[in-house]
Amino acid sequence: MDLFEYQGKQYFARYGIATSPGGVADTVDEAVRQAVKAGFPAVVKAQVQVGGRGKAGGIKLVNDEAEARAAAQSILGLDIKGHVVKRLWVEHASDIKKEYYASFTLDRDAKLHLCMLSAQGGVEIEEVAATDPDAIARLHVNPIDGLDRKDAVDLAKAAKIDDEAVEGVADMLLKLYEVYSKGDADLAEINPLILTPDGRIHALDAKVTLDDAASFRHPEWKEYEGTAELDGRERLAAEKHLNYIGLDGTVGIIANGAGLAMSTLDVVNQVGGSAANFLDLGGGAGADVMSAALEVINTDDRVAAVLVNIFGGITRCDEVAKGIVTALSTVEMRSPIVIRLDGTNADEGRKILSDASFSGVIIESTMIGAAKRAVEIASKGASN
Repeated sequence: MDLFEYQGKQYFARYGIATSPGGVADTVDEAVRQAVKAGFPAVVKAQVQVGGRGKAGGIKLVNDEAEARAAAQSILGLDIKGHVVKRLWVEHASDIKKEYYASFTLDRDAKLHLCMLSAQGGVEIEEVAATDPDAIARLHVNPIDGLDRKDAVDLAKAAKIDDEAVEGVADMLLKLYEVYSKGDADLAEINPLILTPDGRIHALDAKVTLDDAASFRHPEWKEYEGTAELDGRERLAAEKHLNYIGLDGTVGIIANGAGLAMSTLDVVNQVGGSAANFLDLGGGAGADVMSAALEVINTDDRVAAVLVNIFGGITRCDEVAKGIVTALSTVEMRSPIVIRLDGTNADEGRKILSDASFSGVIIESTMIGAAKRAVEIASKGASN
């Protein structure tokens, strides 16, 4: 679950991370009130879960009530990379001497937590990594040992943080690690982390992604559910209790099992295509679940072909095939469907699909063959 900036700052506050005083506004009048309360000069910031807000006109410095009103009017309703601004965060403007970057996330390859710190803050870390990778200091943290102060200080020095800021940045890293570990976050990022002219360190921005699997430990997270940003596809999938993530490609993916779904995305990419989604049916692939999956895929106008990749283990392929037949009888698909069945009773399942004689349904026996066919169809569809 991705938090908005203002929610991330509220989350930071639980762990003692200093941020600028401010408040949330959903209307122009409220934005003006929050600016007065925070004190001028103030900053009016669009609350969307996407980068590049400043370049898109979503962050404005204001010096009085008239400017605050004009800024709020221009930002509310603004479309930033497909995200429409419905809420603002208004905070007191900070004096900035230096900008840094700090984050904690998981390095899956190393199976350890990863801290990244850079003296080049205020820009996207991907840009820093591309133009000056040595500017990013990295530290792997064993979750059993945690992060100690010496490691934090050493990392700050390795990142070439200004001498006057080393101790303050080390303190901030220890607190940010608490957000990440005790707060059950997948990502805890501050960009920029600023040094003020009077020597203080605080977070000017907040990016927090919470680990949904840990929600049972955090009943307070329910307050975030109503503000989560989902596109139409993801909202429909959530209503139908499907494990779905929307992507930007042209091949719709349906598979039973997260591992198989991820492998299917990789194979589609390997043969030159791009996936429109990740969709894991889980353990069941009956008619109701398959109908729901096809309905969600069918709402995506970018999908030019659908790849259904099923491995029959406990779930038999003939039962899956019957579910697909029933589903296709109720859902009128806009795009051709390539189906690959393998595993228990795969031959019987393929025969059931073949006998059904659905137009636009193509049966393949291998994953690579199915992926190639789906990508070929999608390529032709995209060019028409």
